[in-house]
Parts: sequence; structure tokens; C-alpha cells
Amino acid sequence: MNLFYAPDLNPDDKLFVFDKNESRHISRVLRKNIGEIVWITNGKGGLFKTKIIDNNPNKTKVEIIDYQYYEKKSPKIHIAIAPTKSNDRMEWFLEKATEIGIDEITPLLTEHSERKKINTERYNRVLVAAMKQSLQYHLPRLNPLTSWKDFIIGVKEQQRLIAYCQSKEKISNLIRPKKDTILLIGPEGGFSESEFEQAVQRDFQPVLLSENRLRTETAGIVGLTTIKLNL
Repeated sequence: MNLFYAPDLNPDDKLFVFDKNESRHISRVLRKNIGEIVWITNGKGGLFKTKIIDNNPNKTKVEIIDYQYYEKKSPKIHIAIAPTKSNDRMEWFLEKATEIGIDEITPLLTEHSERKKINTERYNRVLVAAMKQSLQYHLPRLNPLTSWKDFIIGVKEQQRLIAYCQSKEKISNLIRPKKDTILLIGPEGGFSESEFEQAVQRDFQPVLLSENRLRTETAGIVGLTTIKLNL
């Protein structure tokens, strides 16, 4: 099953026309013919079963023949993470986090951040590709690069965790099931003392992700997977 993404597709729509790139992929690469089925998601829980009525390589047109809505699984998992210096490593995290089933990602600008600018459009493309590849119908929310000061005052999740190498508490021991959860992952140099103290004051619990020293992107995946398995 090949899954396509059309964020503006609505349940009431009857027809849809793919853009030039997707049209060529359907007609030239996948060699789809008139009458064949194409599956589309809008990234908001919708799955559209469509039938090709015109396989023009520049404007492939499909008729929508069925629609199903898939409720987003709860509770929500949100990871706020300082982008890595290596863009490839950050994109690897985004891809794998999407495959595992993350709900929201906030790139954090901290005192020790190695990367102070991100390409949000490129990151979103990574999320879309991973969503399609893993056959999911909800696109994770990617927030803009957010300063620590703006981020820390706006946290809403009930369960708040911060990765801290010196913590005695393993993350798996502190997770409370059925609670929306946020996990903070710092840069390679870690959060500053001031940032850590502010987080604790905002009810973040320090947690140990591993006995080993982890890279930022690895810590994000270990934390996400542990939360996913214990919620």
C-alpha cells in the first residue's frame, strides 16, 4: 500500500487532483492506470480511498469513493528537544520519532544549544515522508524553534519529565499511565543549571534514560519509546 498526503483534503470532497510531482510518481513510477485504487491521508486522521479517473502525468485526477476517520490515540506524547549540530542526526530523530508514534515536537533553543536555526519546512517534509512510510494518518505537530524562556511558561502537559544524567530515578519508574506527557531533552552540553532549576520549579521530574551516556537524538528515541511502552 502506497500512502499519499494531501493536507487540504476534506471528508466532503468528491474529486482530487495531484500536483505535478505526485502525478508523475503515480503514473510513471508506480505505473498506476485508470480504475486503480490510490490511498490518501490528510494527516488529520482521515484516510481516503480513491480511484484514478485520469492518469495524466502532470495532473492525475482521482474520485473519492470512501472515507474513514481514525481517532488520535491518547494520551499525547510531546518531546521538546534541542536540535543537534548535525542536521542529519536531527532529521533521523524526526523520522524515527514519527515512525514510533510521537504527537508533538518542539525544537528548543537553550543556553548550550549547538544549532540556533532550523529549516522548519525541511523538517516537516521529513515528518510527512515518515508518516506515509509507516502508514499513519496523523502528522505529528512540529512547533517552531522556541526559546527556553517562552517554552517553559507555556507547558500544559500533566506529566512533566526532564532527562538528567545524575537522576537516580529511571524514567520507566516515574511514568504514570494515561497522562499527557512531555519529556525535555537537552543539547550535547546539557541544560544549564538555571534551566534545570526552572524546569524543576515548573514540576518537571528529573529522569534517567540510560546507564550509558546518550547522544541527544538517541536520548529522544529512548525516552519516547519508554514512554510509549508505559503509558
